[in-house]
Amino acid sequence: MSVNRCMYLFSRLQRHIRTRTTRTTAGTCHASSGSGFLHKQPQAGSVVCSRHVSSNSSCQKPPDTSLFVPISLKTDSSADGGVGLELTQPLDKVELLKVLNRFYKKKEMQKLAADHGLDARLFHQAFISFRKLVLEVTSLPADLHIILSDICSGAGHVDDVYPYFMRHAKKIFPMLDCMDDLRKISDLRVPANWYPEARAIQRKVIFHAGPTNSGKTYHAIQRYLAAKSGVYCGPLKLLAHEIFEKSNNAGVPCDLVTGEERTFMDSDGRASGHVACTIEMCSVTTPYEVAVIDEIQMIRDPSRGWAWTRALLGLCAEEIHVCGEPAAIDFIRELMYTTGEEMEVNTYKRLTPFSILDQAVETLDNLRQGDCIVCFSKNDIYSISRQIEARGLECAVIYGSLPPGTKLSQAKKFNDPDDPCKILVATDAIGMGLNLSIRRVIFNSLIKPNVNEKGEKQMETISTSQALQISGRAGRFASKFKMGEVTTMHRDDLPVLKEILSHSVDPIETAGLHPTAEQIEMFAYHLPDATLSNLVDIFVSLSQVDGMYFVCNIDDFKFLADMIQHIPLNLRSRYVFCTAPINKKQPFVCTSFLKFARQFSRDEPLTFDWVGRHVNWPLSAPKNIKDLVHLEAVHDVLDLYLWLSYRFMDMFPDTALVRETQQELDDIIQQGVRNITRLIRATNPTITDPLQTQGSMGGQAGGNNASASSNHLTNSRGQRARSGSGEMDSSLASRLVRDGLLTPDLLRQLQREWSKDQKQEFTNQDALDTELHNNNNKGKRKKKKK
Repeated sequence: MSVNRCMYLFSRLQRHIRTRTTRTTAGTCHASSGSGFLHKQPQAGSVVCSRHVSSNSSCQKPPDTSLFVPISLKTDSSADGGVGLELTQPLDKVELLKVLNRFYKKKEMQKLAADHGLDARLFHQAFISFRKLVLEVTSLPADLHIILSDICSGAGHVDDVYPYFMRHAKKIFPMLDCMDDLRKISDLRVPANWYPEARAIQRKVIFHAGPTNSGKTYHAIQRYLAAKSGVYCGPLKLLAHEIFEKSNNAGVPCDLVTGEERTFMDSDGRASGHVACTIEMCSVTTPYEVAVIDEIQMIRDPSRGWAWTRALLGLCAEEIHVCGEPAAIDFIRELMYTTGEEMEVNTYKRLTPFSILDQAVETLDNLRQGDCIVCFSKNDIYSISRQIEARGLECAVIYGSLPPGTKLSQAKKFNDPDDPCKILVATDAIGMGLNLSIRRVIFNSLIKPNVNEKGEKQMETISTSQALQISGRAGRFASKFKMGEVTTMHRDDLPVLKEILSHSVDPIETAGLHPTAEQIEMFAYHLPDATLSNLVDIFVSLSQVDGMYFVCNIDDFKFLADMIQHIPLNLRSRYVFCTAPINKKQPFVCTSFLKFARQFSRDEPLTFDWVGRHVNWPLSAPKNIKDLVHLEAVHDVLDLYLWLSYRFMDMFPDTALVRETQQELDDIIQQGVRNITRLIRATNPTITDPLQTQGSMGGQAGGNNASASSNHLTNSRGQRARSGSGEMDSSLASRLVRDGLLTPDLLRQLQREWSKDQKQEFTNQDALDTELHNNNNKGKRKKKKK
């Protein structure tokens, strides 16, 4: 059984045995008279249809006390000025330590403290802090000094320490005194009530359900264009830009709003009736006639799902047109029960069919016009594009970190019938936002690095939803290829792909939520000394959600919060900085983010000259892949500037200059991507791709067959290393390298260790054979003597 198939079956098994939150069915309607979410109370008398959610405190989950960080208190002398000492006598520290240890060991005290919120962990931390106070402070508070003196002299009981211990514990753990308030703030069970403007109107919800290339979004956009006002909410800047252009070309004035860009069609800057935006940027207070929410299945995305939840529950539009996979229909209908709104469903079938081929491509020599090779790692893209060029073919390259302009340029090059480029090498970034004329989608691998709901990275076989989204790019309607084809590069992957595509998409069961700035500010009011990262951790720990929702992953937010914690910023500014969409894998981007925050904290505007010095503008064309990656990072830094400029306009004043510079940089990156194979050669001129080397070896073993000798990717899959040769199983090794589980350097290191271990094994075996031979000879000599 292949590696991919094993991983696929294992991942499906995990999904089936994963415990699911027990959810009660919708149907309980109650009238709200003001109770509900704390920072946005629903209007009095508003009717809310929702599941029954118990508010009994006995159902509340206990807080994760590992997140409670004790506050360091000053150990200066008490303000009482030694009154306790004057009224009693000096305290013997040896006796004090005995008294405190007796108090700590008493089970009754531990149980009493637990009833007041101090579990074993907090009790221990509070005791250490209290003991330090008592033993190190030269002048204790008068009441505490007198009580301790009485206990040491036998006139008091050790239990009398408890009230003073708890008083100290609440000082270092201030959340103990306001736990009920914190629970109310983090109560996320009825998010529909957060949007009173949307609840004040009766909205009509229309779900356009269908696979990719079924025309579902087209029908929603036709209604959007016919309306007096409308908003389109998409997952990508490219999609928002496409609707922006389509609307204006149709004679319907439309503005564009993304995190980094605002384009108003009115010369005076007045807002048009229509707007195309990325979903995070949609307004939930502006009234519209029609709203379109695209790719609704992303409501379950571990990182961004909250934006779809917010748009669906909060948009003030008479008609809400929702587009997405049929797997979301039941869940969205159930979600609409919580708002008392009915949902109409329009289903669509794919306009052009696609078929799964019975043969894998197996070698790059079998590529044809209109092929798209899908990889899940940038290194695979570099390797394959170089091998394609070695065969005298041109290819376009698209991956996620490329600027939008470069992606569009590469897509145009691939789509142009007069351009010699007829092959595309891309990541799953092609799944949305680009119109591509693809005849055949070829999966180079079926294993993709993913981040689960806990923020953990893992290698998983792609899901049915992902496979359908990518496969659906083949044979698009209105392209020159009316029939789409799907296959794999490697023979072993093909049955796995067929099995993936044979399954129905897992139904959506939950929607994402995210703490707002207002909620975090209210937390900070109660916990003024906590860091932003710690505030968010405590919020998530205490949050209560209905079974229909989950709290989105906040690791990226916390990463940025920890990075700028030492920089003096007010809480709202700090929160905004931490919601910036940056790639934390890019060190240069993270360094720039830190410098931006530091300059901002000094109240010094970030001018174009300052930014230019930081990024060393102007920049030259890339000479190798490292230069290209750096240029992509600089583009991300300029994106960060533009993103912040719309939140802090006075501190980021040179938006126009930065945008012009970014366009120039985009042109430079496009030039680099057009010559990407030359950059790859310049980066690594001597070391060829390990799979290519293994494929060449397999070709030599197979004779002069042209197809076999040029199969750089898969020809060695059936070969096994000869015993004692020091070579690894090339089939497994090539798969591990290709799937990103093993780097070429680690492969060579493992080969060296394998060879060394085998040599040692042979040496040990020879020594053992010699010893056995000598023992046998000795036995024979003894028999002869007898």
